Amino acid sequence: MNQLGVTARAEVPMAEPREEGAPGGGSSPTSLLTARGLRKTYRRGMWPRRRSLSVLEGADIDLEPGEIVGLVGENGSGKSTLMKILVGDLIPDAGLVQRRGSLGYCPQVPVLYERLTAGEHLELFGAAYGLDEGELGRARHEMYDRLDFGRFADTRVEEMSGGTRSKLNLSLAMVHDPDLLLLDEPYAGFDWDTYQRFWDLTGSRRDRGASLLIISHFIADEERFDRIYDLVDGRTVLR
Repeated sequence: MNQLGVTARAEVPMAEPREEGAPGGGSSPTSLLTARGLRKTYRRGMWPRRRSLSVLEGADIDLEPGEIVGLVGENGSGKSTLMKILVGDLIPDAGLVQRRGSLGYCPQVPVLYERLTAGEHLELFGAAYGLDEGELGRARHEMYDRLDFGRFADTRVEEMSGGTRSKLNLSLAMVHDPDLLLLDEPYAGFDWDTYQRFWDLTGSRRDRGASLLIISHFIADEERFDRIYDLVDGRTVLR
C-alpha cells in the first residue's frame, strides 16, 4: 500500500461520456480532485460458482482548494474501495480520476514499521517527500505539538498503543503539508482531546488552502464540513 505523496494527474478512461454542465459533469479548473463515474465490481470464486459483487456504480466526487469534505457510508458500502481508487492503489473498472498538486493519504489501517520509532518514521517519510532538514524539523515539531505525542518520538511502533499509532499514521500523511489530503477513518482510536486536536489541525490546513476528504461510517459534527457525500448503493449523493 502506497502512503507516499505524489504530484500528478491520474486518469482512467470514462465508461460513459457526460454532457458538460450535466449533474456530475465537467470539473472546475481549480479542482484538486475530480472523480467521475467510478465503477468497481469484485469477482470471487471459481466457475461454476463464481460470484460478482458490485461495489461502486458510478461514484462522483469533487474537491476544491480550502474545504473539508466528508464521505459517509455504512460498513461494506465501498468507502475504502473508493478511497483506494482515488489515491491510485486500486484500478476501477470504469471512470475518471484527475488529481492536481501534492497528495497525502492516511489509510484506515496504519502502514507502519514495528521496529522503527516515531521519529525514524518521520525522517524516512520526510526524505521520501524531499523535505530538507529545516522543513522536516518544522513539520515534525508541528505534528508532535498539535497531536501531543512528542514524548513517543523515540518509542518503537511495537511498543505504542493503538491511539498513538493512529497519531503517527496521520502525521505521515500530513508531514509534507500536501495540497490534497485523503483520510480514511483518521480519528479511529482517538480520545476526546485528540479528536479536538485533529479538528484544529485539519482546520488550519483548510485555512491554508488545502483540500481534505474524510471518510467515516458516521459523522457527528456536520458543521465542521463544507460538504458531505453519502455513499448509497454504489453512488455518491450530496447531502
